[in-house]
Amino acid sequence: MDESRAGRVALDMDIAAKLKRNGEGLVPAVVQQYDSGEVLMLAWMDDEALRRTLATGRATYWSRSRAEYWVKGETSGNFQQVKSVALDCDGDTLLVKVDQTGPACHTGTHTCFDGRELRPGTA
Repeated sequence: MDESRAGRVALDMDIAAKLKRNGEGLVPAVVQQYDSGEVLMLAWMDDEALRRTLATGRATYWSRSRAEYWVKGETSGNFQQVKSVALDCDGDTLLVKVDQTGPACHTGTHTCFDGRELRPGTA
């Protein structure tokens, strides 16, 4: 067994059974500000990231580019305190409602969608 996984508690089997993962074992997580409903970002979770998120109340994701877990805000100070997590009807997307501290986007914008609107009819 990999040392980093030794002694690790697994995600609850009932929750794990409901997840429909992509070919990389990941589920997209839509992240929303809990009180305003504003969509902040999209991230990815595997079973371990979801387990850590549920256990700690701190949003934890899988970084596809760095191939490692990251707690949102751990380096930037822009934490996400998790208020709730829901699974969609198909089991293939998570909705993570958070209380965001500071900007959500790594570019420094409030959301990852600020200033990036695409207008219908302009294709």
